[in-house]
Amino acid sequence: MSTNGFFAKFLRFIGIVLMALTGGFTFLGGVGTFCAAVFPQKYESMAGLIPYQWLYILFMLGTIAIGVWGIWAAIKLIKGTTDAYWMSLYALIAGVLVGGFHIYMSRMLRGKSMPVDAVVYTTLLTLVIFLLFKIPMIWQGVDFSKAKASDNKKAGGAAAMLVGLFTLTIQYTMGSTHTWGGVNYADAFNTSMAVIGIGLLLLGAGIFVSLRNVRETALRLQVQQ
Repeated sequence: MSTNGFFAKFLRFIGIVLMALTGGFTFLGGVGTFCAAVFPQKYESMAGLIPYQWLYILFMLGTIAIGVWGIWAAIKLIKGTTDAYWMSLYALIAGVLVGGFHIYMSRMLRGKSMPVDAVVYTTLLTLVIFLLFKIPMIWQGVDFSKAKASDNKKAGGAAAMLVGLFTLTIQYTMGSTHTWGGVNYADAFNTSMAVIGIGLLLLGAGIFVSLRNVRETALRLQVQQ
């Protein structure tokens, strides 16, 4: 498979977007654990977690850290660094292991584990895809460190915009799994979420504008020559 072939570019694009979305989703999932970890006594459905509050605080901190790790790995994929793939793989494995244990404990203590399930399933999907990337025939084309910087940046711009949209709509997309007693507890940290979401949208748009300007400048130089 050629590094600059359409299929290789498409796979890298999918990989970067999925890694960024997984990192962002994991980070938001960790933030969303705040109520269960810090104030379980406020919710009748969380009463079983009170003796294990310390563990859920660790789940919250660990999930946030893995989310940041995943986002950092996505940035490295965009930059095409030589350690980007393995860093992504380790972050995904950590996410599956910690998230899997979180699911097990929640189902045992309160009978259900959503929305942790959604985060773990997303992480698992991304992990499977990244493992498939390492198949020699595929890897010779996908290898992120050999890609053109502009190709990876396009994926980075798309990923930033998608994560931004997800951040801005998190209170709606996660509302069904965060509503108790008629109150949507996902509808929180609105100012912070709005600032982050809008910032990511602007970042993604800025990347696409900069790539377009670079391309137009290169074309003008070719014409002048």
